[in-house]
Amino acid sequence: MSHTAAQRTEDVTERILTAPNVISFARLCLVPVYLWLLFQGQNVAAVIVFAVAALTDFVDGQVARRTHSVSKLGKLLDPAVDTVLMVTGVVGACAIGECPVWIAVIVFAREAFLVGGGAVLLKGFNIRVPVVYPGKVATTLLFIGFAALLLGVPLIPGLAWMDVPWLPGFNGHPACWGIWLVYAGLVLQIGVTVFYCARAWGMLQAERASHGL
Repeated sequence: MSHTAAQRTEDVTERILTAPNVISFARLCLVPVYLWLLFQGQNVAAVIVFAVAALTDFVDGQVARRTHSVSKLGKLLDPAVDTVLMVTGVVGACAIGECPVWIAVIVFAREAFLVGGGAVLLKGFNIRVPVVYPGKVATTLLFIGFAALLLGVPLIPGLAWMDVPWLPGFNGHPACWGIWLVYAGLVLQIGVTVFYCARAWGMLQAERASHGL
């Protein structure tokens, strides 16, 4: 094992009650609050709660690194909270009619694929593909886009490139500006997913080669 790898291993703690984990858990607890407010018709309050939970995504990671309290639980909890927020964000936007259902299908399929594939790699081969920065950028774009869709304003003119109702922004109808952040986030997420698959395949091949398979 290299010095860098050894240092990285030493920095990972078994502790559960760490500041980053408390932050991640607090973010998770905001999800039912957000959903309750949304279905009570309190869209502005729901957006504020969602924004706090989503935009503190970087806080727990920064705290973990700066205080040298990266934990095994935290490495699982942080992406799990992001997944929950991603799913509830798109569900909320769809529920109030501001987001096409096909976007929710893509989000659900991607999250299920990453969670399922990650679980298989971890359990079967002890492989965990690290999160890359573009993935965090894609998540942030989607979080901001969903929050904007929940507010529904301001509207901007559509491009009028095609006359299909399930592509807001590309048709001639005014659409919330947040839809463009959602599109950008989806495209970036798809690219990151392809990268994760390639990285996972490479790590798997290296693991098999190390065992002479």
